[in-house]
Amino acid sequence: MKILIAADDPQIQRTLQTTLAAQGYEVFVAHDGKQAIGDAVAHHPDLIVLDLGTPQLTGIEVIETVRGWSTVPILVVSGRSDSADKVDALDAGADDYMTKPFAVDELLARIRALTRRSPVATDEPVVRFGTVTVDLAARQVMRKEGANGGEIVRLTPTEWQVLEVLMRHPRRLVTRQALLAEVWGPQYTSDTGYLRLYLSQLRKKLEPEPSHPRYLMTESGMGYRFVPDEA
Repeated sequence: MKILIAADDPQIQRTLQTTLAAQGYEVFVAHDGKQAIGDAVAHHPDLIVLDLGTPQLTGIEVIETVRGWSTVPILVVSGRSDSADKVDALDAGADDYMTKPFAVDELLARIRALTRRSPVATDEPVVRFGTVTVDLAARQVMRKEGANGGEIVRLTPTEWQVLEVLMRHPRRLVTRQALLAEVWGPQYTSDTGYLRLYLSQLRKKLEPEPSHPRYLMTESGMGYRFVPDEA
């Protein structure tokens, strides 16, 4: 598996390159945003690890350019901890965001999650987690109850829309703004109370323990993530 690292900090470059190479990844290093785009075209990486502070082209510009022609997962690793920077990167098309300093184990876990195959196949749009089965084509949710088969879980149209967006982006962080814009429209991107309400309702209907969610996770200050069972 090929990973492209785009960062101008020599220490971060060495750390990432050594760590990822030791895990068996084929690693390419770009020292600025312009080179990152060229390397993405030339090497077709399976993942891009990107620092927002790249020279020549900013990290945001790199994300927007790559997203013009590729869906390759992009993991941002940055010293910028402000939520506005995180939202800007994720809205531009990044798939995940880590703040420096970070634990190597967490970095590797994020990479595994991003490069794992999506459980939602286009020819079989069915997602299963826990005792729940979500049929995206039939727009139906079933929950298995013991040995007596299953029962249909009744969702409101808005609950279904929120769930569908998360199901179609498994393991990916969906920002609050992106979710609000897709479900309610771009004029509602600041109304985060809507999301808290509907996520709470969905957890009550779908999570084994709604007060301790396992599948419909909150990423504090950023958005939400659907985390399916391990294959």
